[in-house]
Amino acid sequence: MKLKAIILSAGEGSRMRPLTLTKPKTMLPVAGKPIIQYNIESLRDNGITDILLIVRYKEEIVRNYFGDGSDFGVNISYKTQKDFLGTANAISYGEDFIDDSIIVLNGDIILDDEIIHEIIKKYNYLSPDTLMLLTEVEDPSAFGVVEIENGNIKNIVEKPKREEAPSNLVNAGIYIFNKDIFDKIRETEISERGEYEITDSVSLQIEDNKTVIGHKTSKDWIDVGRPWELIEVNEELIGKLKTEIKGTVEAGAVIHGEVFLDEGSVIKAGVYIEGNVYIGKNCDIGPNSYIRGNTYFGDNVHVGNAVEIKNSIIMENTNVSHLSYVGDSVIGSNCNIAAGTNIANLRFDNATIKTKIKNQKIDSGRRKLGAIIGDSVKTGINSSFSPGVKVGHNSTIGSGVLLYEDLPSDTRVLEKQTHIIQKKKKKIN
Repeated sequence: MKLKAIILSAGEGSRMRPLTLTKPKTMLPVAGKPIIQYNIESLRDNGITDILLIVRYKEEIVRNYFGDGSDFGVNISYKTQKDFLGTANAISYGEDFIDDSIIVLNGDIILDDEIIHEIIKKYNYLSPDTLMLLTEVEDPSAFGVVEIENGNIKNIVEKPKREEAPSNLVNAGIYIFNKDIFDKIRETEISERGEYEITDSVSLQIEDNKTVIGHKTSKDWIDVGRPWELIEVNEELIGKLKTEIKGTVEAGAVIHGEVFLDEGSVIKAGVYIEGNVYIGKNCDIGPNSYIRGNTYFGDNVHVGNAVEIKNSIIMENTNVSHLSYVGDSVIGSNCNIAAGTNIANLRFDNATIKTKIKNQKIDSGRRKLGAIIGDSVKTGINSSFSPGVKVGHNSTIGSGVLLYEDLPSDTRVLEKQTHIIQKKKKKIN
């Protein structure tokens, strides 16, 4: 049996704005790679080399990066989802691609490599019509919850009340299907959300007495849906980093922890690195800067003199100028963070930090969270940011501004000062 794979990468990821205003969510970088690349490599390492990417939103970024997949040891083909009509609709584009069976996963998750191995092994042993990956959660009310009998899935209940949930096992959104699923997708009716849901297609299989089994995993998987989850997965992956120095570390720099330093990059004298740090190609760090753990720098990042950066993602072609502080933040590509910029990451009352997602205040659950800054943003000298603030693409924050609320894209905010100018009295000798 030749197993192929479909990775779903058509959506924008609106909950991840402003970071996704200029690139698909699956192409956001963590620990040196786009999110989706981790899935491609995991499939490859488990012997799956024929991969179909379902794309649409800013698909040229995905296509240009991966090409035909040969640079990554796989064969990649593409199909464009014409309309955002749900997961089942996206999977239907793979009907001509499948030979016998197909593994389907979302492009915006990070998986433990062992998960792919586990489900392939179980699928090959039992040969069900569908295998669904399951994970156990404390509160299943926000998920698709499964009812299992003798190893077979008998029912899927979407977002039940906690006390009415048939189990604590929830759908993790990774499947292996045989060709029967495409017949069921054609029979699937549109949901209240206006989409064709793959769980409805699987429910039709259950009604048709097809064999639908679950595989419970205790291995790690992370659904990267909101900006602070990008920070969390970056923490997880950089924590596994091993030191590799391809660039230059000047005399007088101090490194504690694991550091990946790519070609053409320089860590200048007086830089103090504490904890695991990833530095991309052609970066210029320092002198005399303090780089703290779980920080990621994309290619061509410049960090000036006496800058402190902690637990942050700084994307390619961005400058963080001298005497600035960046804590627990995500800064997009092509930004210029001017001298003396301070991005706060902690409330006075030590409470967890809330931020707006789709105009609704959401508790991040994090005690420390700085700013989420889109691409091509510029700050003026001595500007400051309150914890949890988001700044849209191509916006400008003027000198001396304290930004305490979200700023939309293509917007400028300036501080209006009142100057008192007085003529000095002459001293009488």
